[in-house]
Amino acid sequence: MIEKIILDFLNTRAPFSVYMEVPEGGGTPPFAVIQKTGGGVIDGHVWSATLAIQSYGATLYEAAQTNELVKAFMAEAIELASVTRCRLNSDYNFTDTTKKLYRYQAVFDIIHY
Repeated sequence: MIEKIILDFLNTRAPFSVYMEVPEGGGTPPFAVIQKTGGGVIDGHVWSATLAIQSYGATLYEAAQTNELVKAFMAEAIELASVTRCRLNSDYNFTDTTKKLYRYQAVFDIIHY
Protein backbone atom coordinates (compact mmCIF):
# COMPACT_ATOMS: atom_id res chain seq x y z
CA MET A 1 0.00 0.00 0.00
CA ILE A 2 1.66 3.20 -1.20
CA GLU A 3 0.29 5.28 1.67
CA LYS A 4 2.06 3.06 4.21
CA ILE A 5 5.28 3.04 2.17
CA ILE A 6 5.33 6.85 2.03
CA LEU A 7 4.26 7.13 5.69
CA ASP A 8 7.20 4.99 6.81
CA PHE A 9 9.56 6.78 4.43
CA LEU A 10 8.63 10.25 5.70
CA ASN A 11 8.70 9.20 9.35
CA THR A 12 12.34 8.11 8.92
CA ARG A 13 13.33 11.54 7.55
CA ALA A 14 11.04 14.22 8.93
CA PRO A 15 11.74 16.08 12.18
CA PHE A 16 7.97 15.97 12.80
CA SER A 17 5.40 13.17 12.93
CA VAL A 18 3.53 11.99 9.86
CA TYR A 19 0.13 10.30 10.21
CA MET A 20 -2.62 8.77 8.10
CA GLU A 21 -5.20 10.93 9.88
CA VAL A 22 -5.24 13.94 12.17
CA PRO A 23 -4.41 12.72 15.68
CA GLU A 24 -7.20 12.58 18.23
CA GLY A 25 -7.57 15.96 19.89
CA GLY A 26 -6.07 17.74 16.89
CA GLY A 27 -2.42 16.88 17.46
CA THR A 28 0.51 19.13 18.27
CA PRO A 29 1.96 20.97 15.26
CA PRO A 30 4.06 20.65 13.31
CA PHE A 31 2.91 17.38 11.76
CA ALA A 32 1.76 16.06 8.39
CA VAL A 33 -1.11 13.85 7.25
CA ILE A 34 -1.12 11.64 4.16
CA GLN A 35 -4.31 11.13 2.17
CA LYS A 36 -4.71 9.13 -1.03
CA THR A 37 -7.01 11.03 -3.36
CA GLY A 38 -6.86 8.82 -6.45
CA GLY A 39 -5.04 6.16 -8.38
CA GLY A 40 -5.36 3.11 -10.55
CA VAL A 41 -3.62 0.39 -12.53
CA ILE A 42 -1.36 1.51 -15.37
CA ASP A 43 -0.25 -1.88 -16.66
CA GLY A 44 -0.20 -5.21 -14.85
CA HIS A 45 1.44 -4.55 -11.52
CA VAL A 46 2.34 -0.91 -12.16
CA TRP A 47 0.11 1.51 -10.27
CA SER A 48 -0.50 5.24 -10.17
CA ALA A 49 -1.47 7.12 -7.03
CA THR A 50 -2.25 10.70 -6.17
CA LEU A 51 -1.32 11.57 -2.60
CA ALA A 52 -2.20 14.79 -0.80
CA ILE A 53 0.08 15.56 2.11
CA GLN A 54 -1.24 18.19 4.48
CA SER A 55 1.35 20.01 6.58
CA TYR A 56 0.07 21.52 9.83
CA GLY A 57 1.73 24.28 11.83
CA ALA A 58 1.04 26.42 14.89
CA THR A 59 1.45 29.42 12.57
CA LEU A 60 0.99 29.86 8.85
CA TYR A 61 4.76 30.24 8.52
CA GLU A 62 5.39 26.95 10.35
CA ALA A 63 2.85 25.18 8.10
CA ALA A 64 4.63 26.60 5.04
CA GLN A 65 8.04 25.50 6.38
CA THR A 66 6.71 22.00 7.08
CA ASN A 67 5.30 21.88 3.54
CA GLU A 68 8.71 22.81 2.11
CA LEU A 69 10.31 19.95 4.06
CA VAL A 70 7.64 17.51 2.84
CA LYS A 71 8.37 18.54 -0.76
CA ALA A 72 12.11 18.09 -0.26
CA PHE A 73 11.67 14.64 1.31
CA MET A 74 9.20 13.53 -1.37
CA ALA A 75 11.74 14.47 -4.04
CA GLU A 76 13.83 11.66 -2.51
CA ALA A 77 11.00 9.10 -2.66
CA ILE A 78 12.35 7.90 -6.00
CA GLU A 79 15.03 6.14 -3.91
CA LEU A 80 12.38 3.66 -2.75
CA ALA A 81 12.51 0.34 -4.59
CA SER A 82 8.77 0.35 -5.26
CA VAL A 83 8.56 3.95 -6.54
CA THR A 84 9.43 4.70 -10.17
CA ARG A 85 8.23 8.31 -10.27
CA CYS A 86 7.21 10.94 -7.74
CA ARG A 87 6.21 14.32 -9.13
CA LEU A 88 4.85 17.36 -7.34
CA ASN A 89 1.50 18.19 -8.91
CA SER A 90 0.78 21.35 -6.88
CA ASP A 91 1.03 22.84 -3.42
CA TYR A 92 -0.92 25.63 -1.78
CA ASN A 93 -2.17 27.20 1.43
CA PHE A 94 -4.99 24.96 2.69
CA THR A 95 -5.77 26.62 6.02
CA ASP A 96 -8.94 25.34 7.69
CA THR A 97 -10.59 28.62 8.65
CA THR A 98 -13.51 26.96 10.46
CA LYS A 99 -11.18 25.18 12.90
CA LYS A 100 -8.44 27.83 12.70
CA LEU A 101 -5.81 25.24 11.75
CA TYR A 102 -2.89 26.44 9.66
CA ARG A 103 -1.97 23.97 6.96
CA TYR A 104 -0.53 23.66 3.49
CA GLN A 105 -1.25 20.86 1.05
CA ALA A 106 1.16 19.33 -1.46
CA VAL A 107 -0.23 16.93 -4.06
CA PHE A 108 2.03 14.28 -5.58
CA ASP A 109 1.57 11.98 -8.57
CA ILE A 110 3.35 8.68 -7.91
CA ILE A 111 4.00 5.65 -10.12
CA HIS A 112 4.79 2.53 -8.11
CA TYR A 113 4.86 -1.26 -8.05
